[in-house]
Amino acid sequence: MTDPAYLVGGGGRGLGAATAWELASEGANVVVSDLGTAVDGSGSDPEPAREVAASIDDEIDGASAVAHFGDAADADDAADAIETTLEAFGRLDGVANFAGILRDGMSWTLSDEDWDEVVRTHLRSNFTLLRSAVGHWREADDPPTDRSFLAVSSKGALGNVGQLAYASANAGILGFVRAASTELHRQDVRVNALVPNGYTRMTESIPEEHRPYTREEMPPEDVAPAAAYLLSEAAADVTGVTVTAAGDEIGILSEPRQTRIGVAEDGWTVDSIDETFDSLTAGYETTRTDRFL
Repeated sequence: MTDPAYLVGGGGRGLGAATAWELASEGANVVVSDLGTAVDGSGSDPEPAREVAASIDDEIDGASAVAHFGDAADADDAADAIETTLEAFGRLDGVANFAGILRDGMSWTLSDEDWDEVVRTHLRSNFTLLRSAVGHWREADDPPTDRSFLAVSSKGALGNVGQLAYASANAGILGFVRAASTELHRQDVRVNALVPNGYTRMTESIPEEHRPYTREEMPPEDVAPAAAYLLSEAAADVTGVTVTAAGDEIGILSEPRQTRIGVAEDGWTVDSIDETFDSLTAGYETTRTDRFL
């Protein structure tokens, strides 16, 4: 049986590189795709992808890795990354997308360009990669029986001061996964989300005195098994799920759902909503300002 082949977007550093290594260690062939930008998305460099692919080839017995230099959010580059995987290994079993940048700014100072670049890198890249992968799988004569896509979000989706674009893009990824997993279920394509927490270049961008942990405490390698599992045939029955992974912990992130309903037989007014609201929200936070005091 031919070894599975996976494409890892944003695989040149951090969590993506750790996942590429984990997949190769489990016997998979890997394409490491990365644009090699700075944390803020500026510049480009083919070396990070090349170095990760070369180290996998050199240090993991029997492993085969290929580097790809490209922008996952660009439709042509995304299609080329898929094609590179097919040319190198003759198959595509799954895609993981770790592409991400960080451009912080308060809502009243955040520029159009910074908003667009963050949303483009995090959210659009998942769309372009998924579209290209599914396009191949639908047209292939004999695609792999287990086909998977892993979108990577962040705890930043819960909202942090100064990260309006980052939170919006990463929350969008979770909605993307819910819709895509439903749409592609009959196509036998699994779509899941990973919300990881590990020491990366983004962690290093935080002033040292405010960093929540060190690399030794939260190495990115601890997250990689969860990513590899969700991509693999071992998770053949898992789709539409958001998994959290951090250090020695793994969990499931609850999806949004309506939990309580109030009914007004004669219709609602502002006053009747006001009278009912406290009972509807009993036990729930209705303000989050205490987080920032």
